[in-house]
Amino acid sequence: MSKIITITHQKGGVGKSTLAANIALNLAKSATIAIVDLDHQGSLVSLQSQFENIDIYPASTPVVEIRQLSYDFIIIDTPPYLSNNLENIAQISDLIIIPTKASLLDVIAINKTLDLVLGVIDKDKLLIVMNMIKANTTLTNDVYREIKKYRVEIAKTRISDLVDYTRSIMNKGCTTTKAQMQINALTKETLIKLL
Repeated sequence: MSKIITITHQKGGVGKSTLAANIALNLAKSATIAIVDLDHQGSLVSLQSQFENIDIYPASTPVVEIRQLSYDFIIIDTPPYLSNNLENIAQISDLIIIPTKASLLDVIAINKTLDLVLGVIDKDKLLIVMNMIKANTTLTNDVYREIKKYRVEIAKTRISDLVDYTRSIMNKGCTTTKAQMQINALTKETLIKLL
């Protein structure tokens, strides 16, 4: 049976699609992978040619059919403001990753995301990821302390705001050692969390 990883956050601009693509690219090196791009903008669907060995399904894919897909891993990339459908997606997910940037507005939106999913999924199936952050800044540390108050696991790996990471979708993955090391470490944390 497929392991389903959902990347979600009730706020836009936190790097959900970039994170989903990079985890998928990493996993595709040794597993069968599908991405379900539930964002009606279809950013990842429109870039299908960038993703060899990864099948990408559009937003029109019914949530009830996602569990029927036959892959090692299915990554669901969600749009913001999925409040009507997020509970259904959470029910079929083995892990929900909530990426966040270092901003107070993102922290507030995490609380709203948690309110939606915690009624249908256990806390141990959640992972908050500090994504596209400036390394070693007091703001990042302040946001980290605020997120800890939610008592949900925060990934040890922080994804830095590196140009290579931002360009990774165009480049079919990260091309620098630092960016790839961060994605490798996060992928490993994700796999451990799924076991």
